[in-house]
Amino acid sequence: MSSDPIRRLVQSLARLPGVGEKTATRLAFHLVRAPRQQTRDLAQALLDLAEKIRLCSVCANVTEEDPCAICTDSRRESDVLCVVATPADLIAIDRGGTFRGRYHVLHGLLSPLEGIGPEDLRIAELVRRLGADVREVILATAASVEGEATAMYVARLVKPLGITVSRIATGLPVGGELEYSDQATIARALAGRAVL
Repeated sequence: MSSDPIRRLVQSLARLPGVGEKTATRLAFHLVRAPRQQTRDLAQALLDLAEKIRLCSVCANVTEEDPCAICTDSRRESDVLCVVATPADLIAIDRGGTFRGRYHVLHGLLSPLEGIGPEDLRIAELVRRLGADVREVILATAASVEGEATAMYVARLVKPLGITVSRIATGLPVGGELEYSDQATIARALAGRAVL
């Protein structure tokens, strides 16, 4: 590479998850050819992200205002908490518009193989939030080994407090074909069946 700014940009982009050196190089040269305003807008968005975004002191979601808009929304049910692994999971659930409770973001999942234990997640903050006004905690972690382990760990902490603990359903996606589904997914879909 001929130019030091390009090399630094490629190195920075290559540190992003899912972006290798080849993709980083392609992105860098796209930005070189892009209109200057587009590059400036991207640079400003990155600066704003670094300078203005922080974690909500209540739910640990990413926010510009603390507490976040979800935690301050009086139209939401304050007695139901949905526990998610990441802010992206929160966005995915909230985008559906059917859940009208509040959230708690753990910022990861338990993974002993990667050295991630309970102290590395925002589990202690969740337990501190659980007062007399919370009647249900919905565990919305992935149907993976780490997601299941995290859900079981949190459930063991919450149940003795007399709070209902539920788990999101797993199984076949809407529009999914049975013939292409794995055995574990079909088994979960059958176990979680609903009466019509």
